[in-house]
Amino acid sequence: MADSKPLPSLDWDPVAAEALLRDVFGVVVDEVIWKGTSASEKVCEWKEPEELKQLLDLELRSQGESKEQILERCQAVIRYSVKTCHPRFFNQLFSGLDPHALAGRIVTESLNTSQYTYEIAPVFVLMEEEVLKKLRALVGWSSGDGVFCPGGSISNMYAVNLARYQRFPDCKQKGLRALPPLALFTTKECHYSVKKGAAFLGLGTDSVRVVKADERGKMIPEDLERQISLAEAEGAVPFLVSATSGTTVLGAFDPLEAIADVCQRRGLWLHVDNLLKRCHGSQASYLFQQDKFYDVALDTGDKVVQCGRRVDCLKLWLMWKAQGGQGLERRVNQAFALARYLAEEMKKREGFELVMEPEFVNVCFWFVPPSLRGKQESLDYSERLAKVAPVLKERMVKEGSMMIGYQPHGTRGNFFRLIVANPALTQADMDFLLDELERLGQDL
Repeated sequence: MADSKPLPSLDWDPVAAEALLRDVFGVVVDEVIWKGTSASEKVCEWKEPEELKQLLDLELRSQGESKEQILERCQAVIRYSVKTCHPRFFNQLFSGLDPHALAGRIVTESLNTSQYTYEIAPVFVLMEEEVLKKLRALVGWSSGDGVFCPGGSISNMYAVNLARYQRFPDCKQKGLRALPPLALFTTKECHYSVKKGAAFLGLGTDSVRVVKADERGKMIPEDLERQISLAEAEGAVPFLVSATSGTTVLGAFDPLEAIADVCQRRGLWLHVDNLLKRCHGSQASYLFQQDKFYDVALDTGDKVVQCGRRVDCLKLWLMWKAQGGQGLERRVNQAFALARYLAEEMKKREGFELVMEPEFVNVCFWFVPPSLRGKQESLDYSERLAKVAPVLKERMVKEGSMMIGYQPHGTRGNFFRLIVANPALTQADMDFLLDELERLGQDL
């Protein structure tokens, strides 16, 4: 027989646990909340992969480490991570640090629950529904359904799956054999996950029909009509239009009302559902018993694909409680104002060229270095200009001064896409960005 003597559990010594957590929280406050949001500190401390592996000592060993070593590990993780809360981080669609949202995440992770039934996550089931109801009201919907998703890709895959189920409900049981060739419609400006979702769901990327967009990246409704007719003529069944409000690169907004009119005339689904449970539900008997002592409609886990789901609503709910709707509105207005300020300042400086006037908080631009100014008519101008952004990105990251994303777009060569999202940003941060690009690119 195995030895029944219990092993000592250092993990659950409450005194030691409290001491560790207080020290870790102290590190987080000092290194992330103070230094990570300070303009005088680096956005990142770049290391090449092999060097970083050695610095982090990633190997997992049979023997555990001391509290002091664990604190050193935490400090190293923070030191070599990108500080997305930094006022000079413009690289992604997210940035900044909200203390109330962080508090919500700490509470969430401490409780360590999964949001699939009311019995194990009663607070968060009710909270999520309240937040979703408020979000629906903001866009003018008095009813509806929804869930918090882990990201845009999963959200778009839900949209495709729900639209397919709405048009062909038998596909849930019979699979692809119950389906004719399908066609869904979006623009080249859409999130790449639409094609990924078509492949993942078995429709194939050929089912995605690309509708023309105008010069600002907005879907052209007349071409949508044309593409629908073309798909029907080829024997495909149109079932979904995937429109976008705020495209990833240009920040464009598709004309939703005109698109909705096309969808209504042609019988297509424009993603606004109430179908989550019918489409995804499997009624797992060990979780979703129908004879529970409370309203089983509160067991939201059967509406989602993954069932087990982390709690995402608390950080938004707590931030909303603290800021109020008016406070959040001021943040949005400030972001738009700073994006406009940056665009206007670029027009005053030599060497900055807007890709287009910003419609959202995306500011897209080229930095034209001294060697290329006034040479727009040169045959190799576009090719040489496209090489500038990657060089400047490498320089800024290795210096740790800031981070801005870049990409090509259609026939346009590489340009910077800057996102104004951090609520702590000021005009001084915008001025620094312009000055820093001039400094980094003065020898190009």
